[in-house]
Amino acid sequence: VQLQASGGGLVQAGGSLKISCEASGITFSTYTMGWFRQAPGKEREFVATIDWSGGSTFYVDSVKGRFTISRDNAINTVYLKMNDLKPEDTAVYYCAADDSGALRIGLYEYDYWGQGTLVTVSS
Repeated sequence: VQLQASGGGLVQAGGSLKISCEASGITFSTYTMGWFRQAPGKEREFVATIDWSGGSTFYVDSVKGRFTISRDNAINTVYLKMNDLKPEDTAVYYCAADDSGALRIGLYEYDYWGQGTLVTVSS
């Protein structure tokens, strides 16, 4: 199983960025996908989750209205579109996969993790 995250980079506050995560080795269309992030010196935290179909999503309060999680089951890819970025969004962003198919927000509910992609927001 491999989850390959990409698309991170440096962006100014108020800007936008879209990160991606391509999965292989799993039946992607049946898996819940999630995004987590870890800022320097902090614990990894939940950001967003999407169910197997893409019909249901859930976000941490701090990103609601700014971030959108989506997926394309035809190409085994999950996305996180981030708008109105703030310096406090700076972190390594990780994608994760869980075989339940339902929404999941717990770190330990996920079976597989990607390597992370760094997002840096300058003020």
